[in-house]
Amino acid sequence: MTIQLYNTLARAKQAFVPIDPSRVTLYVCGPTVYNYAHIGNFRPPVVFDTLFRLLRRTYGAEAVIYARNITDIEDKIIARAGEEGAAIEAITQRYAAAYFEDLAALGILETTLTPWATAHVGDMIAMIGALVDKDHAYVAADGVYFHVPSMANYGRLSRRNLDDNEAGARVEVDAGKKDPADFALWKFAKPGEPDDAIWDSPWGRGRPGWHIECSAMAAAHLGETIDIHGGGIDLQFPHHENEIAQSECVHGVPFANYWMHNGFLDMAGEKMSKSLGNVVLLKELREAWPGEVIRFALLSGHYRAPLEWTEDLLDQAKVTLDRLYGALRRVWAETGEEPTDDGVYRALCDDLNTPNALAELARLATEANTAADQKDAPAMARARANLLDAGELLGLLGQEPAAWEQRGDAGEKARIDALVEARVAARVARDWAEADRIRKELAAEGIEVMDGAGGSTWRRV
Repeated sequence: MTIQLYNTLARAKQAFVPIDPSRVTLYVCGPTVYNYAHIGNFRPPVVFDTLFRLLRRTYGAEAVIYARNITDIEDKIIARAGEEGAAIEAITQRYAAAYFEDLAALGILETTLTPWATAHVGDMIAMIGALVDKDHAYVAADGVYFHVPSMANYGRLSRRNLDDNEAGARVEVDAGKKDPADFALWKFAKPGEPDDAIWDSPWGRGRPGWHIECSAMAAAHLGETIDIHGGGIDLQFPHHENEIAQSECVHGVPFANYWMHNGFLDMAGEKMSKSLGNVVLLKELREAWPGEVIRFALLSGHYRAPLEWTEDLLDQAKVTLDRLYGALRRVWAETGEEPTDDGVYRALCDDLNTPNALAELARLATEANTAADQKDAPAMARARANLLDAGELLGLLGQEPAAWEQRGDAGEKARIDALVEARVAARVARDWAEADRIRKELAAEGIEVMDGAGGSTWRRV
């Protein structure tokens, strides 16, 4: 089945045709590691992890090359290092490690490549030199700038005319620039800046601008033209627009054939952002909610639309996952069948339509419950295979049902197991009052005891 993707550059949904089906390339802008990441920062990783899974299913796991960078040199990092009196590498390693821990909690697969900006400064300098040589860049008093009017079709991704452009995020207005829209490729070092934030270059000691980092890393690892470039809608301008300008003016070929952008997470009707002060850190959110619940919530809306982030959204995600795992538990013992249902795959092929995909997953759970009700072993085995296969595409249902339903630390689970065993012993002894007391004690903690032919077990409800 052909994958259809909405291409921001074309403003239309298009059939995805990779340059080389044996080497499908995907690049997504990663974090600047100077602080803990908030939940809004994780919508792109979850969205493009789902795309990564779809591409791997379609073209083969070894055929898809996915790169997500780490920006480990930038003004905010330098500022944080100064505030803490720490080396830049200490700052970036700490927050990168926290970011990777958050990714794992959300069930996000490791990318094929994770390039760090500081490992590619030489590539950036070479690209800047080529832009200077081609008269697309010039040296000013405080650094090297890309001259935006030198590119005839600048602005076609964001549909901005040059007259509409303003110096955007991380693009400083300076009297030394030839045009207000020109942006920094190389920033000369300022007095007092730390040595670990400074590199030598043909134009003077300093560090790269933000935009050149992704252009250089993408070219170094994926080639001059990549299949898909993704990121949040907030990066469309100026970051992605400037990536296109740098890359295409150097190489003379399209930078990316398909551009994909996810919508914002909203909090009380406002975009979630550090500048507005309405952020929720993922590391704090994980203290109250399992990572899989958070992932489900992020997938509940179509990736291109804004998503209102509320406690109710998480509650609903939790309830739905409980139902899905409950259905999976009922068919868990039946194995030996291969998956036969492609409903989730078809939904994802339609521009990552995760709401429809989740509806298909719910249908599979209903089929599993029906098969269990009818005690149809072959149908139960098929239902199990279908649920697990569909869940893998979405990054869901990755735990055994018992592990999901009995989640908690080992000590807590041991305590509950002991209570359930005590209840069983009371029932054997026909001490119905004690058995009922224990059942009520567990119920008050949100624990449901399930009695069956194979014995008694429990789950959180």
